Amino acid sequence: MIELLFWGSMALLFYAYAGYPLLVRVLAAVRPLPVALAPHEPRVAAVILVAHNESARLAAKLETLLGQDYPSDRLRILVASDGSTDDTVAVARAAGPRVQVLAFAERRGKAACLNDAVEACDEEFLVMNDARQMLSPDAVRRLLENLADPAVVAVSGELVFGQSGQADFGQGVDAYWRYEKAIRRAEAAFHSVPGVTGAIYAIRRRAFRPIPADTILDDVEIPMIAMAAGGRVVFDHRAIAYDMPSRNASLERVRKTRTLAGNFQLLVRHPSWVLPGGHPLWWQFLSHKVLRLLGPWLMLATLLTNLFLLAQPWPYAIAFALQMAFYGLASIGLLVPAALRFRLVRLCAAFLSLNWFAVLGLVEFVSNRRAHLWRASAAGSRASNP
Repeated sequence: MIELLFWGSMALLFYAYAGYPLLVRVLAAVRPLPVALAPHEPRVAAVILVAHNESARLAAKLETLLGQDYPSDRLRILVASDGSTDDTVAVARAAGPRVQVLAFAERRGKAACLNDAVEACDEEFLVMNDARQMLSPDAVRRLLENLADPAVVAVSGELVFGQSGQADFGQGVDAYWRYEKAIRRAEAAFHSVPGVTGAIYAIRRRAFRPIPADTILDDVEIPMIAMAAGGRVVFDHRAIAYDMPSRNASLERVRKTRTLAGNFQLLVRHPSWVLPGGHPLWWQFLSHKVLRLLGPWLMLATLLTNLFLLAQPWPYAIAFALQMAFYGLASIGLLVPAALRFRLVRLCAAFLSLNWFAVLGLVEFVSNRRAHLWRASAAGSRASNP
């Protein structure tokens, strides 16, 4: 029984982080489902969900939207201020007639504001983005080229992390994000992505359904609901939002803990999504999202069962030694920041931290009924969901 638990835990860990990514890449190669890209310039509403009090960077964000390589008479910008108490509303209104402002007096969270913002739109296509990230000049155009394909109901852009001033831990997070994007590209090439990048995506208005006001991961729930009615959600690396990675574990913890709490919320809210036939993307959702939540518990089960099996033949001794080496390198990286300049140490520290955040995400989901209200970090960056 202990041996079964050891090998089962290790197999699930391998599948979640290596087997599934490899399998979906193979499927994308042997059974690709191309998107019928075409020039497409319909009327579009670019909806910004502004975090509480974003006046400091809102003007720069609006500049990237107003400067999009897209017909100006077909691109309307809608700013939803979620109970801001600074100059967010004034900055938005000063941006010009192409910017419409919805100034909500009460802070309710992104999901509630998003529902109201979409209700205020009559355009067939909506582009969603956050206040923090700047967009490439052709981001909207590239997104809409995907929606020229009638089978596509939503399309995610790509979040690109800058390197300027990036700390060693930030490089580990950036490596994880590159790995994550490779999986998303393969999923989209094969069929669909179980979620989008909240910083930049587009959706058909008819595919949007209002979501509960306490939703944490709107950028997963919205596209998953849209796909349930039929259609694809794809990924386009040409539509870019630029950001900076977290410079240390404490900043990344705020962002990732909230994201993982949102995954727990989705699992409780939509348990059928992990069952065959419960959703068109049940396998991808289970493999990509849910198994990541089990990661820390699978790691713990593998380690504890390995301890009981040390008296057994040699494979268990080697497995235990490798686990100790991993935890040792990760601990050194977290306790001695200078050691993070070594790539292996950096990757081990980032992987251990990200799995620890899954534990914190569960605590956040269970204990914090206001988890849908984002919190600004000490560095002033919102806890977003790439």
